[in-house]
Amino acid sequence: EVQLQASGGGLVQAGGSLRLSCAASGFTFADYAIGWFRQAPGKERERVSCLGSSDGRTYYADSVKGRFTISNDGAKNTVHLQMSDLKSEDTAVYYCAADWTCGFPEEGLYWGKGTLVTVSS
Repeated sequence: EVQLQASGGGLVQAGGSLRLSCAASGFTFADYAIGWFRQAPGKERERVSCLGSSDGRTYYADSVKGRFTISNDGAKNTVHLQMSDLKSEDTAVYYCAADWTCGFPEEGLYWGKGTLVTVSS
């Protein structure tokens, strides 16, 4: 069974840090790009970051550049999203997803359930 499990969300004060994890199972992790998305109440889903499958390239939305870092723990089939200097506008439900490339041509082959990040000001 294919599964993506996001975890690590919580309540944090502005300026603080959190690390999200996306654990994959049931498929060959290294064959896919893994992306992080977020959706705030009343807003559209936004792609936050992505880690490419073949070349390991990273992508970051302008809103998180310099504050978020995506990394791969291949041995554990897990992708992390280290979030620092968090702002109230980072408050959202965060999802991880897998697709062939960071362009997400299939709009996400696999999606995990979200994890809520709440940043208090």
